[in-house]
Formats: sequence, structure tokens, C-alpha cells
Amino acid sequence: MQTVVATLRSFLRFLALSGIIPAGLDRQLESPRHYRDERFIRALLWDDVISLLNTVNRSTVKGTRDYAMLLLIATYGLRVSEVASLQLEDIQWRARVIRVPRPKIGTPLDMPLTDEVATALLEYLRHRTSEESERHVFLRVRVPRGPIQPCAVAEAFYLWSERANVHPPGLGGPHCLRHALAMHLLRQGTSIKTIGDLLGHRNPESTGIYLRLQVQDLRDVALPLPITADSPEVMA
Repeated sequence: MQTVVATLRSFLRFLALSGIIPAGLDRQLESPRHYRDERFIRALLWDDVISLLNTVNRSTVKGTRDYAMLLLIATYGLRVSEVASLQLEDIQWRARVIRVPRPKIGTPLDMPLTDEVATALLEYLRHRTSEESERHVFLRVRVPRGPIQPCAVAEAFYLWSERANVHPPGLGGPHCLRHALAMHLLRQGTSIKTIGDLLGHRNPESTGIYLRLQVQDLRDVALPLPITADSPEVMA
């Protein structure tokens, strides 16, 4: 809308300079106002997250890699940069712990290594046994070999979401998996503080951005209309 208003102002000034309209009409256009938290939710429905993961073809090296990357985001709320920077040393198999780098807060976060994530990581690592000298977990599947960039995580998300016929809301991208996890945990009764710690937020207001309600949530809290003696249902 800001672009539309700016373009219209320029057109009105052009018309005024050409003598077609009176001068000053461009100043009558107000800039669009943006109110805090007015944007729509960016979270995928949790059923869509499951459908997306189930669509990934895990019979190839790329498929096992992409599945493990997307599962990490859906399970722990990792950012794409955190997925790309994950090291083999961050996975403590015997302790059943995964250490997630959190550059935004300055300290890593230790989280329990779930059976599902451990299985997905092992399935992928078995395919890349020839790359024992590389300490990054996720590598490129095409030459030149080496660690992936964060954009590779986004490319994997777009590829499999299209094949799963899943349409990310808003700006889309793998970040909506973090939003989906936050909404999923909130509906399960998880506290906002715990969700914020999991997502690596310093400020609770940052977590609030992830927790915008969807239409179905609003329907659940709507109060029923009172029925009075003159209501059509009663009179009928």
C-alpha cells in the first residue's frame, strides 16, 4: 500500500505540473498506517506440517537430508542458519542430547534428542559415510561438496511443500514451521516462557508474534448469542 500511495502521489504531482488538476492534491493522500500485531498468522496448520514431512522421498540422499532438516525445525524450532551450522559434535548420542547453536542469544541450548529425530539423522548420516572429515552435519548433495548454506534449507522446504500441495501462509518459507511449532505447543498448554526459550527469544514480545490466533481459534472463544423471549427461534 505504501508503494501504491507513493506512485499515486507522483502521478498527481505530474498532473498538477501539467496544469490538468489543481496543485496540492498529492498532499491529501495519507500514508497507510501499520498497527502492531495486525499482520495475519504465518503458521502452517499442524496437519500440513505432518503432510509435508510425510511427502519427503527418503529413498535418496537428498531426501533423507531434507527430511532431517525439516524435522529439526518442526521439532525444535530451529532457524535455517542453525540447521546449516549444526556440527556432528552437537549431537551427543549416548546422552541423548542435541546442542543447538543460538547465535542470537549467545549461548547454545541443550535439548533432548527424540527417537524420531535420532532415527532421521542416522538415516541421513549413513548415506554420507564417505564424508567423515567434514564436521558439519548437512552437506551439499552436488559437487562441490561441503557444508550447505541456509538457502538450501529454504529450497528443500519449497520443493517438498509444493509436492505436498501445502501452501505456506504470508511470506512463506521454512520460518513458518517455527510458527507452526509455537502454535502447536501453545494449544497443548505449553507456557509462553517455555516456547520462547525453545525458539531462542530473549523478549516475550518476540514470542507473541508467533502466537497470533487463527480463525478456528477465534471461533472456539466466541460467546453464543443469548436467546430471549422475542427471538425468532422462540417465537417459531
